[in-house]
Amino acid sequence: MVDKKIIGKKELISIVDLDLYDLDAKVDTGADSNALHCDDIYIDDDNFVHFKLLDEVHESYHGRKMKMPLHKVKNVRSSNGELQTRPSIKVTVDFFGKKYKTVISLTNRADMKFPMLIGRKFLSGKFLVDVSQEYIAKEEEK
Repeated sequence: MVDKKIIGKKELISIVDLDLYDLDAKVDTGADSNALHCDDIYIDDDNFVHFKLLDEVHESYHGRKMKMPLHKVKNVRSSNGELQTRPSIKVTVDFFGKKYKTVISLTNRADMKFPMLIGRKFLSGKFLVDVSQEYIAKEEEK
């Protein structure tokens, strides 16, 4: 059996390519893919996606405007069952001291508590989720 890292239901993740560090993330085994909370999302004629970050916990990130190459546009069923068309970006993240390439869809998560959602595709084969734990990475740093 491959060694898998045990993580909690809430963890910190950094999106290196966006210079976003220690974002609070909900680990959601019910979600297929990752999602980042943002607004004013649009795709320009050169296939770049523009968006404004929304994270009131991190004042330096809140309202920050970003531009990244578009990875693809896909249909995603949101937590309320609504089918949404979302752009996605391919980025490097730092999670538990390791760097990973992953895809993140961009959406307005205003009704949600966490600016980042970590889904099954990212977790698969690498992590096991202990829902009784939170912020294990923070504890390991101490």
